[in-house]
Amino acid sequence: MTASLSLGIDIGGTFTDLVLLDPSDGRAVIWKESTTPDEPARGAMTGVERLLAKAGVPASRVGRVVHATTLFTNALIERKGAPTGLLTTAGFADVLEIARERKYELYDLFLEMPQPLVPRPWRREAPERLGPDGTVERALDVAAMLDEVAALVAQGVESLGICFLHAYANPEHERQAAEAIARRFPQLSLSLSSEIAPEIREYPRTVTTVANAYVRPLAETYLDRLEAELKRVGVGGELFLMLSSGGLTHVAEAKRAPVQLLESGPAAGALAGAWFGRHAGLERVLAFDMGGTTAKLALVDGGEPLVAWGFEAARTKRFLRGSGLPIQIATVELIEIGAGGGSIARRSDLGTLQVGPDSAGAQPGPVSYGRGGTEPTVTDADLALGYLNGDFFLGGAMRIDTSLAREALSRLAGDLELDEPRAAFGVHDVVNENMAGAARVAIAERGRVPQDYALLATGGAAPVHAWQVGTKLGIGRVVCPPGAGVGSTIGMLMAPARVDRVASFNRALAHTDWTEVDRTLAMLQADAEEVVRASGADLAQSRLRKLADMRYVGQGSEITVVLPEPLSTDGVLEAFEVAYRRLFGRTPPGAAVQFVALRLSVAAPMPGAGAALRLETHAAEATLKGRRPVYFPEAGGTLETPVYDRYALPAGAQLEGPAVFEENESTFVVGPGARIRVLRDLSILAERAA
Repeated sequence: MTASLSLGIDIGGTFTDLVLLDPSDGRAVIWKESTTPDEPARGAMTGVERLLAKAGVPASRVGRVVHATTLFTNALIERKGAPTGLLTTAGFADVLEIARERKYELYDLFLEMPQPLVPRPWRREAPERLGPDGTVERALDVAAMLDEVAALVAQGVESLGICFLHAYANPEHERQAAEAIARRFPQLSLSLSSEIAPEIREYPRTVTTVANAYVRPLAETYLDRLEAELKRVGVGGELFLMLSSGGLTHVAEAKRAPVQLLESGPAAGALAGAWFGRHAGLERVLAFDMGGTTAKLALVDGGEPLVAWGFEAARTKRFLRGSGLPIQIATVELIEIGAGGGSIARRSDLGTLQVGPDSAGAQPGPVSYGRGGTEPTVTDADLALGYLNGDFFLGGAMRIDTSLAREALSRLAGDLELDEPRAAFGVHDVVNENMAGAARVAIAERGRVPQDYALLATGGAAPVHAWQVGTKLGIGRVVCPPGAGVGSTIGMLMAPARVDRVASFNRALAHTDWTEVDRTLAMLQADAEEVVRASGADLAQSRLRKLADMRYVGQGSEITVVLPEPLSTDGVLEAFEVAYRRLFGRTPPGAAVQFVALRLSVAAPMPGAGAALRLETHAAEATLKGRRPVYFPEAGGTLETPVYDRYALPAGAQLEGPAVFEENESTFVVGPGARIRVLRDLSILAERAA
């Protein structure tokens, strides 16, 4: 390995995945460490030390560290952020409570709405007012504003979100307030809506600003500590953070706007699916990432995951839109399902089998871990069905007990009045149907069909479930890449630096001044490139995308359109109508079009990002490890199934299903009748017989 290695750390709900990559030749060393939920950095640092020991290299050879974490998302869900206040325009303190004035379930008499992150007593009003075009209707009363902030500080507020009406059109009042507050209360952490979410719509803009303020002190403390711990063990390389958009940024930017990191872990899984898909020669991929706590799917078209400009966090009803907090950030479009290896199975109140959404997590974990868990989980069912080998879990580094899993499943079977094999497969099948159902809806909403995609599985549990999920979706090709069990971490190490910026731009298309458009985009580009440059990325190879949020005049929502070059009224109108028809099938005749916002994205390759991946291999004569009984529903029961050593399979090898492929961090299960090939990059492609 060369002197400058890349280290990836992805903290999940059950395991923390670590990969040490030599970018010069793609050689990688992998380690999985149990997550320590009470103090995630502790488990991560234990894993770092064990990974370096396994690789036999000193920490000083690590040139950069790339990190993704669910810590900030969990802080929102569990309401464990900093004591946060809101300073807003007089008369608008109840925006967080009023929300959209819409029930996400119209006939639910016991509807639970998402609770605001800031309680009513900590929302204060400043005497000021801007018009929709940014003109000052009432100047900011700085003295009165400071009195309100002083009251918040006296009540223990540590972080403050500042969100004035129409600040997206003119940030001057927010900046005046921030400067005065910083002088008088230097210890107070500040988040300005004009910097975090400079877009229309008061409710999501306020929520996004408050969410940033809520997690910012936690992010600063956590990242400072992680940097200190890395230096303590001798790692001198710079720390980079994975963003929800599928790019990387430096620590200072992550501390400024940690709300951008809320979906960092899931985004890394989508990025891994895109990267492995490109190397496997697949244009369209459904990236399927399943770990111990959740499963995520993402559509990848043309080698890039789809990106949206907003999502909902901390939903009270996980699968219902409107039940969460709207966050206005760039994020990979994800279909998230409450299903993972640790998802708990039990008899529902209706007497049916229910799996998830609650998870056994890392502590106590599945029953088979022997750590005190008593309720069976998906991992326990997979073990009982023969999909997993209890003696080779994590390559034998962690032994799990099949007898404990079967005892727990036997109790569940008794509750359901089923035999044990049916109960075990029921757990496996319910999870698969949950994932396939969510995927069907999400794919249809985007105007696509599942059969056009290959299903690419990453994560510790996805390769076990991918074949059956693909069957339910009618997908003919299922791919398991090398190192699938730590696929998200590998995806992070290959990620570019990325910055997304937005500016409000409310103009009718027919009366647009294109000089003004160019000036606004140039301002966004300069800001974005400054952050990318500070990340050490190669701006000479940067990729620039100019986009716009547009709609027909009078509509309440907009779509995002890639702007053509050169800019012109006819060219932009054509781009908008093509995108509109793709989504809705037709365009209304004679309707006027308007801009709502301008967007810009800059991505540039990072030094130390690998162009290839090389994992350990074994001699080809050791391919077959043995056979074991494995349950396949299409066969009506168990089949004696060959078990292959994943590391011994050469490129070009051809096999037939059923088959089980074992590597240290995951197991790929393929059903009867499949044609199996090992691709050039050592991905395993399983195709269904016609």
